[in-house]
Amino acid sequence: MPFAIAVVLLVAIGLAVLSAFGTPRRFDPLLAVLRGAIQLALLSLILGGIIQNRWLVILALVVMATAAVLVAARRLGGGARAHAGAAAGIVAGCGTAMLVVFGSGALEPTPRYLLAFGGILIGNSMTIVTLTGRIARTSVRDHWDAVEGWLALGASRRQATIDLARRASYSALVPLVDQTRTTGLVVLPGAFVGAIFGGLSPLNAGAFQILVLCGAITAGAIASVLLLIVVGPAVTRPEDELHPSSR
Repeated sequence: MPFAIAVVLLVAIGLAVLSAFGTPRRFDPLLAVLRGAIQLALLSLILGGIIQNRWLVILALVVMATAAVLVAARRLGGGARAHAGAAAGIVAGCGTAMLVVFGSGALEPTPRYLLAFGGILIGNSMTIVTLTGRIARTSVRDHWDAVEGWLALGASRRQATIDLARRASYSALVPLVDQTRTTGLVVLPGAFVGAIFGGLSPLNAGAFQILVLCGAITAGAIASVLLLIVVGPAVTRPEDELHPSSR
């Protein structure tokens, strides 16, 4: 009962603040909480049956990565290039980070570590892919006159938009970089807290958290850059707003 009361109050306060300010789509956070609660409940039931089986955990990570690709691609407006870019970025980024960490022996490839490490990487990479694509789109739209100016001078579309793409990649990584920079000072990371609750010593939990942060930065960097490479430069001025279904 106290749990339910706390959840209801937190959601109600957030919704009241957004409503008072007139924020559009103010019910989206509420719907996200409801959806997240249902998904976590189902995930808890599923994990109880697969957590001891490495191959079932790997299958679960594949499902998670697929869902991440679909969500990110939809946020970027859909289309073949958005799906291909999101898939290439998320799979290559997370795969590279996991190969380094588990291949080097830094973590044992047990089902628990595979699920925890892989799940965190997939979630972070999805967010970075989404941010990269949307920031790049907005930057090109807002600076389209400059892009056309470069094109008029004979530059290729890639040359005309490369600086905007690079800034988008940097901007998408800023939240993760700031989180890493302030870990232990401002931010108490979830992986660190979860590892301690899972029985690890604070020292081992800290080591696990560092691996998570390094892996997330590597995966995010690869995901961001690959998305921009696969999607390629804009051919026409991006629309002012994405289709509502892609938000």
